[in-house]
Amino acid sequence: MRRPSPAAVRWLILAALLVFWELMPKTGLIPELFLPPLSKTVAVLAKDWREYASELSVTLYEVAFAMLIACGFGILTGALVGGIALLRDLLLPVFSSLYAVPIVILYPIFTAWFGIGSQSKIIFAGVYGFFPVMLSTAAGIRTIDPQLLLAARSMGASLPQQITRVIIPASIPTVLTGLRLGGALTIIGVVVSEMLTASAGIGYVVTFYRTILDSAHVFGGIVMILMLSIAFDMVARAIERRTAVWRTAERRQRDEETTDIAVKPAAAVV
Repeated sequence: MRRPSPAAVRWLILAALLVFWELMPKTGLIPELFLPPLSKTVAVLAKDWREYASELSVTLYEVAFAMLIACGFGILTGALVGGIALLRDLLLPVFSSLYAVPIVILYPIFTAWFGIGSQSKIIFAGVYGFFPVMLSTAAGIRTIDPQLLLAARSMGASLPQQITRVIIPASIPTVLTGLRLGGALTIIGVVVSEMLTASAGIGYVVTFYRTILDSAHVFGGIVMILMLSIAFDMVARAIERRTAVWRTAERRQRDEETTDIAVKPAAAVV
């Protein structure tokens, strides 16, 4: 008997969850106040899609700028900390300790410094996602085999060639892992900050309708947040697949160059 593929199993699990979502409230096993039927949630999204689209645009704006802070500064700082021994010894323990602190408890400080507008949410979410990106980048650079850099320098590779042919390909897997985690935390940071202090955004929609006990609209906002997270994960996976192909091509090219170097001296001897 042929075993079902992992993709088919995932779709079956998703279908079962959707059926559960629809039937449990209608049968009365779960009160609709706690879990409205799926059909009711979809109807609310279809009816008030303009409101959700408007609030989602605010959240996307804040997520985009927070991603720039988390990913841009995270990669840059991680490259410096991982590549310079002095900075690694001084700063890496500090950043590792800060990563263990629940950053969300510091959000009132961000509101005191930057107000309750989008600026505080962007900076808070950027800092929230900064640490995993930075630590993963530093770890990726630290795991590069020194023999690879030594071999590249001995073959006359310039600094740009060392970066593009050795450092980047060798550190990409861990960097992308940090980007996926940091990006997810950035989205969480934006939504949580909108739920705490905001007058716009998907997090604000969830909090507003929760206060008036409108579960259908609350779950409509949750669905929008899930869609945003799934879309980000799909983009991150697509980037991983592209870089995996690039790394395979780079590895094949290096193997061919190594073979050529080994063959040419042998041909010269003959």
